[in-house]
Amino acid sequence: MRKLCPNIDRDDGLETVLEVPIPEEMFTSMGSNVTLRWQNMLTWMKAQTSDKWSAPVIAGRFNELRFLLYLVGSPLIPLQVQLGHSVHRPVRDSSIQASTAKYIVQQYTAATGGQAALNSVTSMCVTGQVKISASDFHQGDLSLEVKKSAAESGGFLLWQKNPDLWCLELIVSGCKVICGSNGKLSWRHSSNQQTPISQGPPRPLRRFLQGLDPRATALLFADAMCIGEKIINNDDCFILKLETSPAIREQQSGPNYEIIHHTIWGYFSQRSGLLVQFEDSRLLRMTNKGDDTDVFWETSTESVIHDYKYVDGLNIAHSGRTRVKVFRYGEQSANHKREMEETWKIHEVDFNIWGLTMECFLPPADIDNKKQE
Repeated sequence: MRKLCPNIDRDDGLETVLEVPIPEEMFTSMGSNVTLRWQNMLTWMKAQTSDKWSAPVIAGRFNELRFLLYLVGSPLIPLQVQLGHSVHRPVRDSSIQASTAKYIVQQYTAATGGQAALNSVTSMCVTGQVKISASDFHQGDLSLEVKKSAAESGGFLLWQKNPDLWCLELIVSGCKVICGSNGKLSWRHSSNQQTPISQGPPRPLRRFLQGLDPRATALLFADAMCIGEKIINNDDCFILKLETSPAIREQQSGPNYEIIHHTIWGYFSQRSGLLVQFEDSRLLRMTNKGDDTDVFWETSTESVIHDYKYVDGLNIAHSGRTRVKVFRYGEQSANHKREMEETWKIHEVDFNIWGLTMECFLPPADIDNKKQE
């Protein structure tokens, strides 16, 4: 991945460190030669302001990319992860399903490095690359096929100090999205949109549960139920399930929408003990105040996780694929569905970053302005 941008104006000038490393494929697509590619990249970097995206054609493409980055590249999970809790929960007075799940989580903890190794991590920094592709919205029950030829390439930089303190910078085909959590609220920011704030208490980024943060994964599934077994890619797996409570769904709902259910499943290999697939499904009802009609949005996300490698004593997944299916239906709305896919690869993982303070996770200034208003 490219990390440095040369000074094309002066041969003896210092190189500039890119805020987010970009994959070689994204750099190659920017022009026919190296000089032209860097010039195009500098032009793009200077255009990351809202006034540069006002043209209808550019704004339309930007909104499409932003939709993909929000829904596929940077979704949140519905549950908080409490660091103060122990993975080794008591099984007394627990059901068979709950006690089995606790045993599976203990095996997962051992497979990812052990409790001592997981507890030794205070922060992390991750760089990686992604490819995102999508189908168009289709009406009815037609089968969908993701456009492989229209894949958008990009890179990301992820910082984390604990599950509720993190920041993600994601660039795909010239569109940049920054999202994060300062421990009190979660937010998202892009060049042509005001910063939306997620409802309810801060929550971890879903990407952490895709094999990057074993401690958060173990703590999350420590309260799960084992509901059965399933074969995933010729690997016998236990299925652990988590349901969000009505109180949590109410906290995360807004004035014009209601989360009806949000469920999480984890598939843990019986052979290795590792998490090999992670799924969640959410049903959301949106109300149109004008005519009191409801539109339902159902989102199903499936992440296949593989290529585990040890980094400083922790077993971290280094690649995978995430597929998202979106269904929209309602009384006054035609049934539509769409499918998206992201393939991702981790290039570098570092733990216990010195100098990573609370100031590194501050939200954009417009959030403070909204609070003051």
